[in-house]
Amino acid sequence: MALLTDDEIETRLGKLDGWSRRGHEIVREFEFEDFVGSIRFVDALVAPAENMGHHPDLSISWNKVEVAIHDHHEGGLTEADFELASRIENLD
Repeated sequence: MALLTDDEIETRLGKLDGWSRRGHEIVREFEFEDFVGSIRFVDALVAPAENMGHHPDLSISWNKVEVAIHDHHEGGLTEADFELASRIENLD
């Protein structure tokens, strides 16, 4: 899959709520009432990630989950990254 240009990345970021660019990845922090909520969220994002064969990097800290997405194989951002972000965003 082709890497997106900076302009394409900015356009796609404008369509997502709460996501930002950090280097060669897009990131968003999700906040929940407690640790159980964080883990339930992580569990819910397994299915969309598996269905796409595209897996985010996750960082869990009690009531927060940071999701970082980039194409590990391509070494940057592709359309698949934004599709996965959109699917994850709809879980929240």
